[in-house]
Amino acid sequence: MSTAPRPSERVCFQLQVDAARLGEYRERHAAVWPDMLRAIEASGRRNYSLFLREDGLLIGYYETEDDAASQATLEADPRTAAWEAEMAPFFVALDGRPDQGAPRLPEVFHLEDQLAALDADADAER
Repeated sequence: MSTAPRPSERVCFQLQVDAARLGEYRERHAAVWPDMLRAIEASGRRNYSLFLREDGLLIGYYETEDDAASQATLEADPRTAAWEAEMAPFFVALDGRPDQGAPRLPEVFHLEDQLAALDADADAER
């Protein structure tokens, strides 16, 4: 069982990348601007990953202590506005900045949570 501190929030989101621009989108994310990387880090987001399907379906995931605070920090950071302005044309049917307008997906299962509950029940029975 892991002893690492757990984040208070795990966030997953979905966007649609224009299928005609997938190659360019991948290239841009192979070397994200250093200032943008630092801005994401400063916002409190950790373990941030993007997954891209061949039809352009993009799934993102990150962990944070407070997603609302993380969002506000990124929204106010001038380093993120420039990156998001460059990335916005890649997305289909997006309202607003990519980081702010991406629909969140609700979490329905997390292995470690259920294992912890199982362990707690077993400890309570002892």
